[in-house]
Amino acid sequence: MSADPPPASVQTHRFGLFLGQANKALNQVYDEFQMAEDLGFDHAWLVDHLVDTDGPPGHPILEAWTLLAALAARTSRIRLGVLVTSNTFRHPAVLLKSAVTVDHISGGRLILGLGTGWHADEHRRYGLELPEPAERVDRFEEAVELISLLMARERTTYSGRFYQLNDAPLEPRPRQAPRIPILIAAHRPRMLRIAARYADQWDTFAAMPETATDGVETALADQIRFLDEACRAIGRDPGEIRRSTWATAAALRTEDSYLDFVNRHRRLGFTDFSTVMPAVADLPVLRRVAENVIPELRAGRT
Repeated sequence: MSADPPPASVQTHRFGLFLGQANKALNQVYDEFQMAEDLGFDHAWLVDHLVDTDGPPGHPILEAWTLLAALAARTSRIRLGVLVTSNTFRHPAVLLKSAVTVDHISGGRLILGLGTGWHADEHRRYGLELPEPAERVDRFEEAVELISLLMARERTTYSGRFYQLNDAPLEPRPRQAPRIPILIAAHRPRMLRIAARYADQWDTFAAMPETATDGVETALADQIRFLDEACRAIGRDPGEIRRSTWATAAALRTEDSYLDFVNRHRRLGFTDFSTVMPAVADLPVLRRVAENVIPELRAGRT
């Protein structure tokens, strides 16, 4: 029943900004994404939350997928995505219809970021079910299989424990062929096995309190080894999967701190590097990184 992901292209290094939309007015989000594009970054990201998970829950936060559609229409080059979409918020087939729509609006620049969902307080406030972790992963595995099948077939019938489809078409097809790239956020063994089977890009980051990696004890190098082994166990080339990570705004305090962040993770095998939007005082560093450091990294001279 599974639909295996297509082979990846030659892996190059890519650089992004994890911008988010919590506690930001619409025009500020527009301006930040346009700045990311103008500075030559490869991708930029929203978050999928119903409250500000880093601040008071009363902070404003715009809904991710409708906002992403607007950003797709206002940009022209940069790749866009939600890092990552909570599987607990939407039926996966309906999510994919939204994703295909954004892929068309953007001219084929979407990366479809997927995760299990994790923030208990927003689920409680909005009356949404947040199953125990094992069931969340069960649901997620079905969701990503269903999404993969829909993009691989003209019609899809699916009978799972949590999701069912009956002769479902996916029309129009995505702009990107053979499918929209799927990014899976995975930090623990079972999710890493799912990423090995379905992901075009895998995303993780160092353990951080009150985030999706809270309580993760496995070092990034060990996660990478586990992912590689899981790929080989199913006969997949581990090199087909892009590997992405992100850092807090502290990585953009100086050009050297950014270079250190990239080089430490590049040595581990990561291909994609993002940082949180820095404070206004550090914006000159961001510009120097974009204009001076990243071109040197791309050229292999740093």
